[in-house]
Amino acid sequence: METVKVNTSQHVDIDYPVAGIGERIAARLIDLACFIGLYILFVLLALLTNTISSGDIAFIVVISLYVASYIFYNLICEVFMNGQCIGKRLMKIRVVSLDGGQASIGQYFIRWVFRLVDFLLTAQIGGLICIALSEKKQRIGDIVAGTTVIKTVPRTTSEHIAFHPTEEKYTAVFHDAHELSDRDLELIHEVITTYYKTGNPELVYSMAAKIADHLSLTIPEGMNQMEFLKTIVKDYNYITAVAE
Repeated sequence: METVKVNTSQHVDIDYPVAGIGERIAARLIDLACFIGLYILFVLLALLTNTISSGDIAFIVVISLYVASYIFYNLICEVFMNGQCIGKRLMKIRVVSLDGGQASIGQYFIRWVFRLVDFLLTAQIGGLICIALSEKKQRIGDIVAGTTVIKTVPRTTSEHIAFHPTEEKYTAVFHDAHELSDRDLELIHEVITTYYKTGNPELVYSMAAKIADHLSLTIPEGMNQMEFLKTIVKDYNYITAVAE
């Protein structure tokens, strides 16, 4: 499986499965099919009801709304659907920032503006060539915005990270774990998931060192890096649950 290396906010490189050209083309065709279907439906309704003619204000308004929705479709969907539109969701791919997190509204806007270059002005060819040749499978809009498109994969499961709800009498080991953010916990999950998939311990070592440094902690003697990360997760959830 082809992957793209994303440098997270904790400066840990994680390999995400990259969306292929075929999947991105299929997602775009699905979106186009949706708009074509809506247009055909509109025409059929107009013919059947005979209530709208080309000179009517209602006709002009409807066509204007249709054109506007087509133009702004990708921008609106990606902003409100976490980097996905209907086609991307069906193809199980989405836009992410190169730091591994959700792209910002500004990044989505830049991607949308550069659709003019990637698709309209180059007859769809510019974006495809750029995706095929770029190291991180980015079209021009992705390169400028600092984004890429990855396959959506299931998050870490409890059986993979040995993460279970903490017991009522649980005693936290690292009391500063609450200083981490939800995104930090997501990255820990990603690292542990990647370890179980690849067997590469370097990510675990690197993430454990980053977390320990961030919290000004020393990993206790006899506790390995994987145990440290799992304990941090349990402590974080226990402390934040008690605080609530």
